[in-house]
Amino acid sequence: MSPDPHSHAGTSPVRVGHLALDLAVDFESRTLAGTATWQLANPEAGREVVLDVRDLTLDSVERLDAAGNAAPADHATGPPDAVLGQALRVALAADTTALRLRYRTAPTAAALQWLAPAQTAGTQPFLFTQSQAILARTWLPCQDSPGIRFTYEATVRVPAHLLALMSAENPQQRNGSGTYHFRMTRPIPAYLMALAVGDLAFAPLSGRTGVYAELPTLPGATHEFADLENMVAAAEQLYGSYRWERYDLLVLPPSFPFGGMENPMLTFVTPTILAGDRSLTSLVAHELAHSWSGNLVTNGTWNDFWLNEGFTVYFERRIMEHLYGQDYADMLQVLGREALCHTIEEIGATSSDTHLRLHLAGRDPDEGLTEIAYEKGCALLLTLEGLIGRPRLDAFIKAYFARFSFEAMDTATFLAYLRATLLDREPGLESQLRLADWVDGPGLPTNAPVVSSRRFAAVDHALAGLESGTAADVLVPGATDWSSHEWVHFLHGLPPTLTAGQLADLDAAFGFTASGNAEILTAWFSHTVRAGYAAATPALENFLRHVGRRKFLVPLYRALLATPGGTSRARRIYAGARANYHSVATGTLDALLGTRT
Repeated sequence: MSPDPHSHAGTSPVRVGHLALDLAVDFESRTLAGTATWQLANPEAGREVVLDVRDLTLDSVERLDAAGNAAPADHATGPPDAVLGQALRVALAADTTALRLRYRTAPTAAALQWLAPAQTAGTQPFLFTQSQAILARTWLPCQDSPGIRFTYEATVRVPAHLLALMSAENPQQRNGSGTYHFRMTRPIPAYLMALAVGDLAFAPLSGRTGVYAELPTLPGATHEFADLENMVAAAEQLYGSYRWERYDLLVLPPSFPFGGMENPMLTFVTPTILAGDRSLTSLVAHELAHSWSGNLVTNGTWNDFWLNEGFTVYFERRIMEHLYGQDYADMLQVLGREALCHTIEEIGATSSDTHLRLHLAGRDPDEGLTEIAYEKGCALLLTLEGLIGRPRLDAFIKAYFARFSFEAMDTATFLAYLRATLLDREPGLESQLRLADWVDGPGLPTNAPVVSSRRFAAVDHALAGLESGTAADVLVPGATDWSSHEWVHFLHGLPPTLTAGQLADLDAAFGFTASGNAEILTAWFSHTVRAGYAAATPALENFLRHVGRRKFLVPLYRALLATPGGTSRARRIYAGARANYHSVATGTLDALLGTRT
């Protein structure tokens, strides 16, 4: 397996195997404090173990023998790096089998989002973690590489009126004591460690699925995710049994920086997918698919991120096709291709950052979390499907997940497996696929399949009518049954030269500014900012103050920056909203807006 440039633990001959975690959650100080006890795998009798830490206070480090006897361990931390944190080097004795580290997190720990009651849907504070890509080291001394897996158990102490949840076996109701115990028996990498604490309730959706949310959010979430069990069943039909026992969702407050996070047994999701019509639940299908591609077979390093996301996007759309039909899946493919082309244009068509296999050493791995991994990776699988047929590709993917379950996978190893089990058995297939162009070439190869959508064709017809002079209100009857995807396609298809008056006519006909759908609002606000449509300004600023999903924030702040006087306006809004955003979002936006904290 390729060495991981984003973990100091790659230099360690000793690997962690099992974690016993004991933490107290303090909302007042915004810290976690307690102990992490690591059982070690040391087959070569190494005399040092290396962990990743960042902004942690270590109160003590002890080594334990097989009988549990403890002794202080000599240890030292290396020089700090803004991205990688520090290497914690701990000396081992010949009989050392475990380490016990007593530590505290910093109030500014990058993985931890502490929310005041006003930032939630209820009346109580909230905490959630976001460990991907390399932020687990800010709340847990660990070997923070996706290629290193471990099992864990945890005891977490929280205020008695709140509920704690983890990426593990979870309680379904508060116990009154505020002390909760967790267990994850399947080995996971550190980026899939997750913790959430809040005034949460649970609603079952089936015998193995359910949803957690704050009470005001729970009814809408239960309605939105009614098809969750059907999604799991559809995924199993495609690529084998679900291996993680339960599949539950946790709806987080709006500051969550991503659409979802595939934490095992408990996917975190943004409330921005609660559209009321279940039209944005492809995101849930995506996170579910990660239970195979990512959680079961994991990218060995962040240079291999496409092995997680490309397979997951392909898998997600197969689930959605199974549940809602080919026409629905086609819309998702078209939107994905549009996003990919936009990303390639933004990055630069000749940039090495448009390769599937990345080279991110010396950089924050977040820079590689782009549509390239997701959509170019999916397009490669679609191209392969077109060459060999869906049944053969399905058999290959199912066997791949079975063969490498609970293991890491890098690009070189995957390519060798692909050739040995598929490509080399049919002379000329690899050259037809143009595999090297996809993996180590820039942009989108010319043999990528052309995608189209019958439902979007109807939207294009409406756009053509609008361009030829048809009044916006005349289009209303034909658009009554449009999904969120069709509305987004419509808004993306509007010319960028529309005036504020023309936008007012569209708003009067379709009520875009008053929409509760974040996907629609983001596409709409891009036009209103450009045209100076003042009637949408209060809604835009309210959206930016309360929604923390990076996918929406970045294009809207960029749109503001592109207008006269937009830099000062964007910075003013950001100054008032920044406290509501997770560090994953503020890291991007600080750079975009040229601000300093």
